[in-house]
Amino acid sequence: MTTPTRSPAVTFPAPRRIPYPGGCVLEPGPYALDYLLKWRADVTVRGAVHPDTPVFPLLRDLLRDPAAHGLTREEAEAARGRFLDLAGQALSAEGGDPAWLAREFGR
Repeated sequence: MTTPTRSPAVTFPAPRRIPYPGGCVLEPGPYALDYLLKWRADVTVRGAVHPDTPVFPLLRDLLRDPAAHGLTREEAEAARGRFLDLAGQALSAEGGDPAWLAREFGR
């Protein structure tokens, strides 16, 4: 007998390849970090769609007060974990360190 899987309370797509403009002034890693901290996507929280929303700031709000968004602490932390995994992969692909993203949640 299989256990039914629950869909996450917070969903969002993985970031696409970061559109690094190149040039000698910008380093790809820090540029990618800045891009991901401002990255916008459609985010669903408990079935409510937040279209074209900055993902990182919304996740910080969810972590600050999960109950205000109808979430448990564990659900908010799971959303942060998913962001760190998906955005961390995108950051790493540009030469950045995924730990930079984790650090931003502590600021």
